[in-house]
Amino acid sequence: MRFPDASSRAMMTRRGWWLILLNFVLPGSAQVLAGDRRLGRVGLVSTVVMWTLVLLTGLAALLARPMFLAVATSPLALLLAQGLLIAYAVLWVVLTLDTLRLVRLVKTGTRARFAIAAASVTLLIVASGTAVQAAGMAGTTRDTFGAIFGGSGPTIEPSEGYYNVLLLGADHVPSNDSKRFDSISVVSINAETGATTITGFPRDMPGFPFSEGPMQDRYPDGHEGRADPACGWGSGINQLNTEVEVCEDGALLYPDAVADGSAPGIEATKDAVEGILGIKVPYYVTIDMYAFEELIDALGGVEITVKERIPVGGPGYTGQPLEEWVQGWIEPGTQRMDGFTAQWYARSRHTTSDFDRMRRQRELQQAILAQFTPQVVLTRFEEVADAGVDLVSTDVPQSFVPTLLDLALKAREQEVTTIELTPDGGIDEHNPDWAYIQQLVDSTLHPPTPTSAG
Repeated sequence: MRFPDASSRAMMTRRGWWLILLNFVLPGSAQVLAGDRRLGRVGLVSTVVMWTLVLLTGLAALLARPMFLAVATSPLALLLAQGLLIAYAVLWVVLTLDTLRLVRLVKTGTRARFAIAAASVTLLIVASGTAVQAAGMAGTTRDTFGAIFGGSGPTIEPSEGYYNVLLLGADHVPSNDSKRFDSISVVSINAETGATTITGFPRDMPGFPFSEGPMQDRYPDGHEGRADPACGWGSGINQLNTEVEVCEDGALLYPDAVADGSAPGIEATKDAVEGILGIKVPYYVTIDMYAFEELIDALGGVEITVKERIPVGGPGYTGQPLEEWVQGWIEPGTQRMDGFTAQWYARSRHTTSDFDRMRRQRELQQAILAQFTPQVVLTRFEEVADAGVDLVSTDVPQSFVPTLLDLALKAREQEVTTIELTPDGGIDEHNPDWAYIQQLVDSTLHPPTPTSAG
């Protein structure tokens, strides 16, 4: 290898192919055998280090998932991984160019020299391109987590064995003023098993109690509306944001909300769902409905079984006849929906009731979870990450993300339990029995065991 017979084109051609192959399989080995041994040792050591790190990462993912997720979501670890991958890609380029020099193409066969050069470039693109792509994914992950989970507050311990998160769906508006939450639910995740229960609230649920705090002081007997043409609000739960953000000075009610990554209207809604359900809800996640459409498209669509014909479009509350505003129909049957169709499936309030709409929103949530497979996320990583930044705002601290991801992986193996606070769930929509609701939630989250029952 080191001292070939340069007069033999056949031998130089075979040597050239071997050097190119060795450079691809074990970068640095070509230099150790036929060139600069010092450069070769750098390549070999770097390769061994990289493969060792890959192996350790794979073992951690299989055997120590919490530790793996903690490292994989750490900004410092992601930055370090990005730097190492870029450096290795650059080293591979240097080694490949040096290998081509060692091959001495002019001494190989006439046809072989072009084939060897083309194969070398192709293998370089595959190898270094993979490293560069991985580095890009590490950088995108770091930026995405930083943009979404910007809070640095401490992780809150589970309450009675559960992490409870307020999930809000809202229209995209330039500011928080006058934003009404179109979808309100609480996701309760078992801190040990990942078993998930979603409790859905009718957006117009009236007269509800609050947990201890400024809103309970203001409404000790339950939430009340105010009929004022200048700035009024109803008693429904989706009116809280308008009341606190527009008609009242929310900063006086919740002075720490913005500093904690939240907003006064959201904190008031947290106090409402805590008062209704009788559980602690420390975190919130707001979903922008327009970015929601982008996420579904990024995932390649979702599969839904439609039970009744749903109109696409809506006249608001103008009273226009159906035929004047409908843009199309979502027909019954199992189908794969794009983001636009899925958004209307979840949000359309015409021809069906609000309770049907709650059911459809829950179906869509579960369909999205089912679509979040590792294969889909990896193949559409950039699109999913870009949609996620526009989609979500939250006060969940980044330190809590590894725990949530670990629980989400456990949750994928189980059925999601739903509680709908509607007539179908035994709830009087106009005069809810708050004690019954709290009992229902408690018995669902903490079912009696055979020992406790007997």
